[in-house]
Amino acid sequence: MMYDEIIGLLPAYIDGELDPVTALEVETRMSQSLSVRGACERLRDMSAAVREGADYHAAPDWLAARVREALPADLETPRARPAWTGWLISLGSLAAVGDWMRPAASFAAVAMVTWVVALGALRPGADERISRDLLASHVRATLANRYYDVASSDQHTVKPWLSARLAFSPPVADLSASGFELVGGRLDYIGGQPVAVLVYKRREHLIDVFVWPSDGSRMERTATLDGFDITRFERNGMSFSIVSDLAGDELDDLVHGLGGRVDVP
Repeated sequence: MMYDEIIGLLPAYIDGELDPVTALEVETRMSQSLSVRGACERLRDMSAAVREGADYHAAPDWLAARVREALPADLETPRARPAWTGWLISLGSLAAVGDWMRPAASFAAVAMVTWVVALGALRPGADERISRDLLASHVRATLANRYYDVASSDQHTVKPWLSARLAFSPPVADLSASGFELVGGRLDYIGGQPVAVLVYKRREHLIDVFVWPSDGSRMERTATLDGFDITRFERNGMSFSIVSDLAGDELDDLVHGLGGRVDVP
């Protein structure tokens, strides 16, 4: 299931509206993705704040019946339709009720718009999604103690291993003279494509360098996410993304060793 589909299911998951199979799929994805888990936690917090601060009024039976009648008979399942789209239909039916209900309808409309805007805020842009995928890969490798698929300090071993399994040949630099020891490489999947991950070590710090063919965006930047530095740049038709908990000045040495130059926004 794609990232956007999982995010769209979170409201229904939090409200307990998903079938067991779909709920399990959402929970599995949350266990694998920091960004999905963080989105779920933020949505739970917002839901709790609304429940604690909002006034509740039971809808009369006739209104509930009208809302049910207004719903199409062939509603899609929550798997295909985000939960809030059903609210649009319900709010449309509220427009037909008497004047005494219009304040309640207005409140419901404001609540719905606030919820939709919040959902939009939970759907990060492509750049942030890639950054979170990079971080998730780094953390996942650490938790699983699977830092590399091929263990070697020899660039002439790591490079052929990766090249044989990818549609491109990633550059593998020997940076031991700069204090960065190559310890291996692995494969991963970032931004919808297979990528190479070069693993370097500096003292007790492991550093992931993700490499894939450039799309020409000329991305050069560094950012901090959940305590990790994520540095991205391009060189010779390749995109490089470095994830580490190293101090920024030390990480700059690695960036320069790989031929990059990053300007902090």
